[in-house]
Amino acid sequence: MISHKPLKFVVVEGPIGVGKTTLARKLAMSFGSELLLEGAEENPFLDRFYKDPKSAALQTQLFFLFQRSRQMQEIKQDDLFQPVRVADFIMEKDRLFAELTLDAEEFKLYEQVYAHMTFEVPEPDLVIYLQAPVEILLQRINRRGRRFEHHVEAEYLKRLNESYAAFFYHYNRSPLLIVNAAEINFADNDNDYNLLLERINTIRSGRHYFNPTPIAL
Repeated sequence: MISHKPLKFVVVEGPIGVGKTTLARKLAMSFGSELLLEGAEENPFLDRFYKDPKSAALQTQLFFLFQRSRQMQEIKQDDLFQPVRVADFIMEKDRLFAELTLDAEEFKLYEQVYAHMTFEVPEPDLVIYLQAPVEILLQRINRRGRRFEHHVEAEYLKRLNESYAAFFYHYNRSPLLIVNAAEINFADNDNDYNLLLERINTIRSGRHYFNPTPIAL
């Protein structure tokens, strides 16, 4: 049975290249809602980070933290008449990336800033976690051709995938839908998208899985 309780805040998450922003855009169109994107292109340190992670990890992470925190605060302060908001990031992802990229001393400093910046962050009504293996992520990253992603390495994506898997294994702050995104095409295949949208409209609590089997031609 489909629940009629409205979703107010939906988040799409997953590693680089998995299709977060593509799905978030389509959901925002379906819901007629505001779209919140993390805006990686706005981070002036990101290109330097991918070329030499140690030299720019802290600056890169702090920029993202300030950016995402500001967006979350805008949600809290905005009017109550916006029916749904869809975002391609969850606030906790910032700490996940920080643990992956910062050294011990940098992370201690980051933690102090994070504690102040994430006070009273709104919780999503639903988190959609997209999964795909490293080889699929690399294919999609190469296909979209973002300049600052040219230096993304398979080993970094492997560690990132593992961090996401560990994070969502323990995640219980919001309803969670875990999606196998390796074999489905939300961007170009309406059947894939509509199946997922139908499933989303049934979820208001708990942990769920979406693992459609591709139809053989």
